[in-house]
Amino acid sequence: MHKDKRYKRDLMSALPQQHVSFRPMSYDDLAVISRIEPTIYSHPWTLGNFKDSLNAGYSAWVMEIAGDIVGYALVMLVLDEAHLLNLSVVKPFQGQGLGRILLAHMIAISQRHQAANMFLEVRVSNTKAIALYESMGFCEMGIRRNYYPTKTGREDAVLMGLAL
Repeated sequence: MHKDKRYKRDLMSALPQQHVSFRPMSYDDLAVISRIEPTIYSHPWTLGNFKDSLNAGYSAWVMEIAGDIVGYALVMLVLDEAHLLNLSVVKPFQGQGLGRILLAHMIAISQRHQAANMFLEVRVSNTKAIALYESMGFCEMGIRRNYYPTKTGREDAVLMGLAL
């Protein structure tokens, strides 16, 4: 099956009961996003990280249900590569297939920008995210030692890639 059809099928099969919409992230969203981020991660992105990403022109998107932000993602597009920098779903909406929908959206954005591959890093302890990425066709490419900070030291990251 052609990859585009597989992603479209995955997207449609994962749709929750609520209507999901996407729009580009704006500076006006950053106050809300910077309040959401620490509820999801032990070492969240800062407001400055998000501002820097928007200033750099990264492809940044919010996912909404009934006008409320329920997820967001950022990808850095350079030449023919896409690097997924952040993919987040608000805690109360996790486990409903929204991460899959958001990831499929970011893959489609990357394909439209002619990216040949998408790469990402994920904490080795984040088994749910790793399972999601693998289910969408990502493969482990290596380990980045001591990549992420923890409360007691550092944690390895799994480097994953997907041919688009």
